[in-house]
Amino acid sequence: MKKIVIFLISSFLILFSNAKAADTIKLGILEDETGNFAIAVVPKIHAYELAVKEINAAGGVLGKKLEIVRYDTQSDNRRFQEFARRLIKKDKVDVVFGAFSSASRESIRGIMEKNKMLYFYNNQYEGGVCSKTTFMTGAVPEQQFSTLVPWMMEKYGKNVYTIAADYNFGQISAEWVRQIVKEAGGTMVGEEFIPLDVSQYSQTIQKIQKAKPDVLMTLLVGAKQASFYEQQASAGLGIPMATSINVGQAYEHRRFAPPALENMYVTVNYIQEVHEVIKSGEFHDKSKDYVKRFRALYPNEPYINMESANAYNAIYMYAKAVEKAGTTDTMKVVAALESGITQDGPSGVVTMDPKSHHGSHTIFLVRVGKNHTVTIPKIWKDIQPYWLGDNGCDLANKADYSQYTPSNPPKN
Repeated sequence: MKKIVIFLISSFLILFSNAKAADTIKLGILEDETGNFAIAVVPKIHAYELAVKEINAAGGVLGKKLEIVRYDTQSDNRRFQEFARRLIKKDKVDVVFGAFSSASRESIRGIMEKNKMLYFYNNQYEGGVCSKTTFMTGAVPEQQFSTLVPWMMEKYGKNVYTIAADYNFGQISAEWVRQIVKEAGGTMVGEEFIPLDVSQYSQTIQKIQKAKPDVLMTLLVGAKQASFYEQQASAGLGIPMATSINVGQAYEHRRFAPPALENMYVTVNYIQEVHEVIKSGEFHDKSKDYVKRFRALYPNEPYINMESANAYNAIYMYAKAVEKAGTTDTMKVVAALESGITQDGPSGVVTMDPKSHHGSHTIFLVRVGKNHTVTIPKIWKDIQPYWLGDNGCDLANKADYSQYTPSNPPKN
């Protein structure tokens, strides 16, 4: 009799636990709350929380509340792998969002794919990932470089020098720059790849001065590499700079004293000054509303960056896909996302491309002035992530789990 009672109690507890778990949809979040990339990442974490709070306040998804399970990965790829396995095996999350650096993303992407875990990477990055269970809400080279590089060459000249972080983001991004410069009839007069732990740039500055480029492409990542900008200003380098990451991620124009970033141009899909620079219209209204809602929850946030917008959009896209699928089953949610899910976010409508699993974007050309004030001299609307799809990545019809580059495109 005693054994039967114990069995019944145990069974009840298991059923109660399962019922309780089924009341929520678990979102795993792996982000660098501390470490080398924390400055750019903390606004992402807060954007996830903002979106979840709004969705839950509106009734949740399929009648269930969204629940965040989050770990601080501390800009350490070993922690990414450890916590990725924990989210999947122990926490049993329904989806994973996260990673800042491309190296961190690649350290866990295989784990996600092996376990058929839906994964959202919500950063600007070097492009090329064609993966059935991975979705990208950040901008990619055909959206940022194909707009930025020709514009800079037309305005300043065709001799280009690139300095880039020495890992896959910098290497592949530099390859994109190289190709676009060539297609536009320009010349690469120099290229240098710099380890992430380097913070002294006197020799690099001397090489750039000797090469005399018209345009300096800076693809530097993290707090240590950002020290280049103050050093180049002190050296009086005076060369127009172009980038896809600075300003829009770690708001160096706010953190560094002028003129460290003077005459820098960056292509972004959002920055918090959008509504301050654009005085009326769609982009003004949506940015102003986003910042107002964000500040209501996080009044002390130093800066609301483009990655926050990507993170915010990702949560909403996932929620819409689950509602459409009627389930959190990974492959059914993937199919819903591939139907062309849209999200009207901080910088306008983002539409998920069924072929490549990347989003369309409004691209703003931002210029940093002498006193680090910003202007937006040009806007490109509804720029598609066309490269992967045009070159044979068609995830809606053919599964793939690869990362491709301009020199190694998908095979049609």
